[in-house]
Amino acid sequence: MQAWTIDPGALGGLSLQDTQEPAPQAHELLVQVEAFAPNPGDLAALSGQAAGSIPGWDGSGTVIAPAADGTGPRAGDHVLFLGLAAQGWAQRRAVPVAMTAVAPPEASWEHLATLPVPATSALRALRKLASILGRRIMIVGAGSAVGRIAVQLAARAGAHVIAVARDEGQHQELRRLGADEVHSTLATVTTRVHGAIDLIGGQHLVDAYALLEAGSTVIALGHAAGADEHFPYGAFVSDTTTANRSITSFFLGSETDLSAEMAYLAADSSLDVGALDVRSWTRLAEWVAQGAPRTSGRPVFRVERSK
Repeated sequence: MQAWTIDPGALGGLSLQDTQEPAPQAHELLVQVEAFAPNPGDLAALSGQAAGSIPGWDGSGTVIAPAADGTGPRAGDHVLFLGLAAQGWAQRRAVPVAMTAVAPPEASWEHLATLPVPATSALRALRKLASILGRRIMIVGAGSAVGRIAVQLAARAGAHVIAVARDEGQHQELRRLGADEVHSTLATVTTRVHGAIDLIGGQHLVDAYALLEAGSTVIALGHAAGADEHFPYGAFVSDTTTANRSITSFFLGSETDLSAEMAYLAADSSLDVGALDVRSWTRLAEWVAQGAPRTSGRPVFRVERSK
């Protein structure tokens, strides 16, 4: 089969090569990969991977062979999958049953490929905030793939959603998705919040923490700012209005039992992942070399089968 492999001397540091077929373990199934949508984490991890390794966390495809232990999807099922051991940017992949979910056959490969990391992260992060019905929940970085899903799920759960997105061109869309308030910066958020998800980090995380009500939490889910967090003296000195506030880190790889939730997200045809920029997977290295731009929607790469 063919797969994109780490090649430091090639365009974008990637080379499309003939590689060995996957050898699934008893708890893994073999999937014919149809599409994948690179995540920021995928791209950030490229420089640290060994030459010859296959990157890529998640995607969508068809089950070629079910798991030998008899669990999970059957041959021919349409699935979405997630495996933080990478090896997803390939024509075929072995995936743990616990990280695979059956999808409706009418769902497009492109749509399904956008869900595993962003949508599951958004859902699990919101659950860490406990009940959000009638509460003010802030999404910092709401214009991102994770952010727009979090806005939709929080609104459906009955929260008063405060979306923070630097790009004002996204504000109308975020309101359509369910945001009650939209801000370009946290500086204009004037009311405290009962919980927050921060996808940016740096000063944004510091400011999000300062806006928490007593007993509330901010989930540190992303680090797009690429900057340190510097909390001012007194930030953790509490009174009756700020006691018991917390910052919680998040790592999707430590979450368990994701299959049912991925299946739930895949079956929700109303979940809006935004515009997609569908390309042949042969253009992946070129796109990475250009800085992984997102101009007309989230890039999704369709995988071509061996002739």
